[in-house]
Amino acid sequence: MSEEPSLIMIQFLAWVADRPRNYAQTMEAWRSSCPRLSVWEDAIIEGLVRIESNANRTVCLTKRGSAVLERTHPQTAAETENQTPRVKVQAKTPVAAHCAAF
Repeated sequence: MSEEPSLIMIQFLAWVADRPRNYAQTMEAWRSSCPRLSVWEDAIIEGLVRIESNANRTVCLTKRGSAVLERTHPQTAAETENQTPRVKVQAKTPVAAHCAAF
């Protein structure tokens, strides 16, 4: 990731770091058919998140994803490392609403 991550990418990484999530939960919350909003696909391609090969198919940050989050949102990343996540999303806007804005 050569440029600064988008706000939605930072939100996605913080969401993943907040607590354990599985693939189904991630797809339900972040899947989009909008070609301009591909945060999930971008995060996978850029090596920021990975899907564990456990029974739950846990989605978690990679070292690179943690580094991006640390650089852009230091408090969130520090809490993630201490296993006491406290990130709270103030307002949940459906992904489709973000897409409609384009």
